[in-house]
Amino acid sequence: MDDEQGMRNFLVKTLVPRCHFVMDAGSAEEAAELLRGHHVDLVILDISLPGKSGVAWLKELREHGFSGEVILITAFADLDTAIEALRAGASDFILKPFRVPQILNSVKHCYERSRLKRENYILRRGQPADVMQRGGLVGASPVMERLSQSIRRIASVHSTVLLQGESGTGKELVARALHGLSSRAQGPFVPVNCASMSPELIESELFGHAKGAFTGAAKARDGLFYYAQGGTLFLDEVAELPLPLQATLLRALEDLKIRPVGSQQLLPVNVRIIAATNRSLAQEVAAGRFRKDLYYRLQVVELTLPPLREHKQDIPQLVAHFMSQLAPALGAEPLAISEAEMAFLMQYDWPGNVRELRNLVERSLILGTLNVSALYAQPAAAQLAPSGQPTPLHLLEKQHILAVLESVHGDKTRAAQLLGISRRTLERRVAEWSA
Repeated sequence: MDDEQGMRNFLVKTLVPRCHFVMDAGSAEEAAELLRGHHVDLVILDISLPGKSGVAWLKELREHGFSGEVILITAFADLDTAIEALRAGASDFILKPFRVPQILNSVKHCYERSRLKRENYILRRGQPADVMQRGGLVGASPVMERLSQSIRRIASVHSTVLLQGESGTGKELVARALHGLSSRAQGPFVPVNCASMSPELIESELFGHAKGAFTGAAKARDGLFYYAQGGTLFLDEVAELPLPLQATLLRALEDLKIRPVGSQQLLPVNVRIIAATNRSLAQEVAAGRFRKDLYYRLQVVELTLPPLREHKQDIPQLVAHFMSQLAPALGAEPLAISEAEMAFLMQYDWPGNVRELRNLVERSLILGTLNVSALYAQPAAAQLAPSGQPTPLHLLEKQHILAVLESVHGDKTRAAQLLGISRRTLERRVAEWSA
């Protein structure tokens, strides 16, 4: 923003070939109007503006929650002015006249700073990717080959994707693969566990909030949609979203705009949505717990992930993969798996799917021996031995969960971590058995 038309024309001509979208304004009022209707990553601001100084306007921007980078330019400045500008939140300070390489270098540094800020935020709020996410899809079975082919085909489109499958089947892994193979691969991948966020704060987490929007909102804050700009937003356990928020999410997906909580400003977003659930959304719709229109909006492309019991031939390869990935991280020697032990792993039905297998390998490496005792509760094992018939899956799952709960003395948070499910899912299962 500059009140000199010639300077604005020069900057626009310089930046248009190198930036996604460039706008110019001759006053603070014009710039404010543009900011109300567009998502802006960088502002180039002249200190001398009609009616007020650029530093004063920058302070107002920061007070109202603008978190983008700001480069201040001026023809007249001293050290005190530069210090005031930096304290007001300027990212850089450039004196006129300047050469093209100077402004381009400053823009590049601002872009890198913005990228690192987003990445650091995502890393702080998320958990490190596990070995499955780093190592890619593992398995050569026909089921896994079909899944890989589907991922490669779907990745190239920009449509919303709905991933359905049991807990532990690798939905986040597939979401990361879809992102990594897409044209958005250089953008951020932002995972959100909808079940782990407070229903009262989840709207603010997703869309951001204005200063004073609610008690404790001492300053404006960007939401996860902002941090996913140009990339992928992964909504895990989307069935856990409260109904009122489902309507807000639907509007955002249809309009490609979001409204921070407590703000009148609509911000355009450029985000691909991948949603995942371990429940049948069709059944949730029928039960009145999920909006039908949002369900149809999410399932533009639908992909169902197979449970491990449907591709048990991949277990030896998965075990070898987890051993090679986890042993160095744990400082342990890889374990040799006997034929009898592998046969045991192959006949187990894995209610916790690939995540349960990974957890078994990790525990075994820590203990120095294959820890298969945790897989079966004793009643289930006793029943299997005399009858020769496997225990029904739902009963085996119940016995396994109760055995894990007993092993941690009823600590539901710890049990959920060991089982690889959310505490809310664990509590729902226990409540179903008590009903």
